[in-house]
Amino acid sequence: MKRRIVFATGNENKMKEIHMILSDLGMDIVSMKQAGVDIDIVEDGMSFEENAEIKARAVSRILTNDIVLADDSGLEIDYLDKAPGIYSARFAGEDTSYDIKNRILLDRLEGVPDEKRTARFVCAVAAVFPDGTTSVVRETIEGRIAHEISGENGFGYDPIFYVPEYGCTTAEMDPEQKNLLSHRGKALRAMRILLEEKLRGEEL
Repeated sequence: MKRRIVFATGNENKMKEIHMILSDLGMDIVSMKQAGVDIDIVEDGMSFEENAEIKARAVSRILTNDIVLADDSGLEIDYLDKAPGIYSARFAGEDTSYDIKNRILLDRLEGVPDEKRTARFVCAVAAVFPDGTTSVVRETIEGRIAHEISGENGFGYDPIFYVPEYGCTTAEMDPEQKNLLSHRGKALRAMRILLEEKLRGEEL
């Protein structure tokens, strides 16, 4: 049976980014849902790396012949002691829309000057291989919190994450530019290098 890469997510926006970066590895890339896995995973790690590995291991225990990838990502705002951090997806409630989450964060930073609005997106990607070995990479993109919601291209916190060098939020970037700069894009490319090395080693 041809080995696949199974990504432990049900997020269609993430899968689009993943396909753009990993599609020419020569392997089928599917979400856990597409692979027929429907489980609740308790992300009780204390870091992005731990949570990514928890998700990947949970799916790998079911799909033992596949390479399983998982990511954990979030927004760290320095003025808020790096909140929402690993709780980014659950901030203000998991079912709360990001329009509301973003508005809450902007309200908390009301009147805070630009130099104190520094923030970063963090992404850790974990891989669990069929032989049980694991690899984890972590990447970031630095920026600051904008003063208003702006942009239609991104998702999550993209509309309030402003990148000064480019003069726009990550939600105002086109997908190709965002993938070059983003925390997830950089982490996936770092993981891609590890995957290529692993696959090359298996061929030797």
